[in-house]
Amino acid sequence: MRQAPATLPGRRYQGRSGRQLDFSALGFGSAPLGNLYRPIPNRQALDTLEAAWAGGVRYFDTAPLYGYGLAEVRVGSFLRERPRGDFLLSTKVGRILRRTDAQHRDGIGKFFDVPSREVVYDYSYDGVLRCFETSFERLGLDRVDISLCHDIDIFTHGSAEASARRTREFLDGGLRALSELRSQGVVDAIGIGVNEWQVCETVARNSDVDLFLLAGRYTLLEQEALDSFLPLCQSRGMGVVIGGPFNSGVLASGAKPDACFNYAPAPEPVLRRVREIERVCQAHGVALRDAALQFPLMHPAVVSVIPGAITTEEVRGNVASMAAPIPDALWQDLRREGLLRADAPIAPVQDVARVD
Repeated sequence: MRQAPATLPGRRYQGRSGRQLDFSALGFGSAPLGNLYRPIPNRQALDTLEAAWAGGVRYFDTAPLYGYGLAEVRVGSFLRERPRGDFLLSTKVGRILRRTDAQHRDGIGKFFDVPSREVVYDYSYDGVLRCFETSFERLGLDRVDISLCHDIDIFTHGSAEASARRTREFLDGGLRALSELRSQGVVDAIGIGVNEWQVCETVARNSDVDLFLLAGRYTLLEQEALDSFLPLCQSRGMGVVIGGPFNSGVLASGAKPDACFNYAPAPEPVLRRVREIERVCQAHGVALRDAALQFPLMHPAVVSVIPGAITTEEVRGNVASMAAPIPDALWQDLRREGLLRADAPIAPVQDVARVD
């Protein structure tokens, strides 16, 4: 007899299209399935996705960047076997993959055993449509629920000026393409996926997108997005998916010497702060990773949190972390000790509907 899936909290979102999106509060970020940092067998990737499905995960995010098409192929091949109405899928636009030789491919030292491709950034109207169509071919599905413009931030393009140029390119061109896809019913929601809340705020103030995928910028370690961006999302009925809830690992591993923060070795100030957060968690009998995974979901704008996973054990750990009991006193103590902003929401949100 097949084991029944675990029950995860859900978040209901309704955006500008009027169509309802039912997120699992715990989603699946597929960057590791693109052989990020080390290669994994295809069977392991599919087993990891199966563990997520069995655990109740119904929101899956991918992108052309992840393994230069490999993650989209793996996610698509898995989801093709599932009832189409039972899951949400997001992928991204802005990177066109062009064939090259192995010596000149992008991602050497970061993505392993992947197709030899070089990236052409293109956030124009035509570029976004071209990227969207090639993703369909890799996924092998008939529709995508959410399309996100990928990485128009400083982290990717190297300077504020370059980020501003790419943002303008998207707002002047690619946004129109995504808006047309949404109005035609090809996708249900549109937005951007980036590593910085500031560019999210720029797009929020200058467009009618539905969703933002914000990686690593609203976590137990970082809450600057509360200054203006998250309140703006609430006022405009825009949803937020939080990627990177462990800040590249340090909030899962704890303050170990080899812990990572923002894709690099964690600096000592970060390790000190994590030790303080760990101390409070331990006083309440709570695992750091449980608190880190559940914290972003208490903000009413957040519709899902999507940690990456590369093994079935990691997936099951994430599912268990979502179910772990956390006393209200933990959040209150973190506030009192200055380890959590006073304006960070700390009341559980069960199900949220947003309508523009």
